[in-house]
Amino acid sequence: MKTLKLLFATLVLGITFTSCSIRINDDDDYYVSLEEVVTDFDLWYIDYNKTTGNGDVPFLSKAFTISFINGKLYANNNLVGIGSTGNGYGIQIGYYDTYNGYLEVDHNLDGYYDFDVVQITRDRIKLVDNYNNVTYYLEGYQKYNFDYDQIFYDNIEYFLQEYDAWEKTFVSDTGELNEFDNENFLRFTPENITTFYSSQDQIGTNVANIYWDYVGSYTVANVQGYDNLKILTLDYDSYGNEEFELSVINDGKISLYHIDSGTTYEFTGRGYIQYLKNSSSKGTVRNDGRKRTKVYRETKIRRNLK
Repeated sequence: MKTLKLLFATLVLGITFTSCSIRINDDDDYYVSLEEVVTDFDLWYIDYNKTTGNGDVPFLSKAFTISFINGKLYANNNLVGIGSTGNGYGIQIGYYDTYNGYLEVDHNLDGYYDFDVVQITRDRIKLVDNYNNVTYYLEGYQKYNFDYDQIFYDNIEYFLQEYDAWEKTFVSDTGELNEFDNENFLRFTPENITTFYSSQDQIGTNVANIYWDYVGSYTVANVQGYDNLKILTLDYDSYGNEEFELSVINDGKISLYHIDSGTTYEFTGRGYIQYLKNSSSKGTVRNDGRKRTKVYRETKIRRNLK
């Protein structure tokens, strides 16, 4: 694979280029500008697991996708509402400029950043921040071929964090009695992707009044042969682990199939949390407190179901 760089060089005599181009093939005379590269796709998905370096650019660590549109920078910072918020682009988070050969970003909260842009293939680029020693890898998509459903499963830990609480709203008639029948609320905190809370408060309790009577650790595993299924394991010290098949019904409801008992539960999100406010925000708004980290998941074979 040939790596194609957008070169931002200074002439020996000290004359600086005021525009930038990239040559697609060494034998061709076809060039594209930096502006053409970043605007060639509707959405750039940030593959955070490929991030290198020990630095951080907060607005990129928070976002799932970014878009470059006529000097304005947009991002999908939430999975809830992705595909519909801002006509699929998300919310505007700042401005960008490619005039002087660098990708310059003026973020509404984080301030100014300069990036070198390296085009790996036509639909893959990387943004290099040498000052902060971090490189982000982005994959380009048009809105019509972007899998908005799959992004939930690829980032399921972060989806679980986007509500203040998950309330049990359905229990199947089938399935054996088990300890988890008593748990009516779950919560997954944005401080990390390993801690959950649960509560046995009465269904219908206001989120602000929930007493979280248990805190423990959880893990999410992939399922061999399935892209739209995860294994969620909740660690309850008192009676061991509870293992579920986790599937997403929609961006406000999940299904948990309790593997040992054969019971299916549905939980509905309460208290939507939006990261970085826009003018139509409803519910809790947070501008900090969540940062994507690299996710390493075990892959499990699906167990025989009851």
